[in-house]
Amino acid sequence: MTDSRRALGQLGEALAARELERRGYRIVERNWRCPIGEIDIIAEKDGRLVIVEVRTRRGDERGTPQESITPAKQAKLIELALTYVQEREPGDRDWRIDVVAVELSPRGQLLRIDVIENAIEETN
Repeated sequence: MTDSRRALGQLGEALAARELERRGYRIVERNWRCPIGEIDIIAEKDGRLVIVEVRTRRGDERGTPQESITPAKQAKLIELALTYVQEREPGDRDWRIDVVAVELSPRGQLLRIDVIENAIEETN
């Protein structure tokens, strides 16, 4: 990953965390890693554990942030969420996966932040 892409991702995550807190989420952890990957933000809202994927785009040449979540990425997020819950959450805690879409102008100005609750649902 290039430095500019990493910086864009870090900016998006910081903006997302601020927006989530503004909406009443409590940030529990950021950038949780395990052998299969990373969860951007782990939060709580209304007693529920929320796994948050942040997608940041600058400009629209590569589509919207939401469009970047492929079926393979969805499956990976579910696997990561299940791993986190199994390792860190005793008992049968209710959880969901939200997506925060951050769009910036080509010059880096914030255009929008959308919080999409229950964006990815586990299928059995």
